[in-house]
Amino acid sequence: QVQLVESGGGLVQPGGSLRLSCVASGRIRGINTMGWYRQAPGAQRELVAAITSGGRTNYADSVKARFTISRDNAKNTVYLQMNSLKPGDSAVYYCNADILTKASWSSRDYWGQGTQVAVSS
Repeated sequence: QVQLVESGGGLVQPGGSLRLSCVASGRIRGINTMGWYRQAPGAQRELVAAITSGGRTNYADSVKARFTISRDNAKNTVYLQMNSLKPGDSAVYYCNADILTKASWSSRDYWGQGTQVAVSS
């Protein structure tokens, strides 16, 4: 099976920074797009940022110029560097990856368990 494990969440003051990490493990043949989503209480889950295996990135308008997504393909890891954090960024952040396993001929989405980010003074 495949697991995605996030880390790096926590409580930070407005204007501060956090770096999230997500490691994919298991019987992985290849990973296509990796991304970060977030869900605040009472809101729908929304895309924050995504990165293809070739390094092309996509960001939500609300985080452009503040967040940076990157990945290390050799480590099956995706990162989200979050700067200039605002209270509106508070949410549970979920890692997502489109993964081809050794047991399948087609890829599918996998999700992490989520990590809490709270921005408050």
